[in-house]
Amino acid sequence: MSIPNYIEWTDDLSVGIQEIDEQHKYLVQLVNELNAQLLTQGNQRDIIEEALDRLMRYTETHFVVEESLMRILGYPDYEPHKQHHEDLLRMAHDFREQLRHDGKISRIELMEFLHKWLTHHILKEDTQYSEHFLSRGAQRSWLKGAWLKKFWK
Repeated sequence: MSIPNYIEWTDDLSVGIQEIDEQHKYLVQLVNELNAQLLTQGNQRDIIEEALDRLMRYTETHFVVEESLMRILGYPDYEPHKQHHEDLLRMAHDFREQLRHDGKISRIELMEFLHKWLTHHILKEDTQYSEHFLSRGAQRSWLKGAWLKKFWK
């Protein structure tokens, strides 16, 4: 039995910069994998914790990439965007601590948080920097041999 995706990637989620879009697509994939684990593995804490940790580690890496580009390209709203990243990570860490402490986690609460976080963050926060990045020389698509590409495929 195939589990439908919790979040579907659509062009509406694109920020118009392929390297960032590929990272966002992978985040969507990890959220969908976590949801599938929660549905099929129930309360098997170690399996759920591993899927949640994988999502959090990748998210931290993605945030470092975004924040580095913001600093390099002189994004004027860097500080509030970075604070938003920190707030999101703190909330995700709270879910992980709940899982470690209680041995279980509410799939509905976690998935609603992740859906809201991912779609809202991309649609409201990340789309704001794309025009700035493009105006400062960022490319819409990968250049031949782009170094970041190897990390996301």
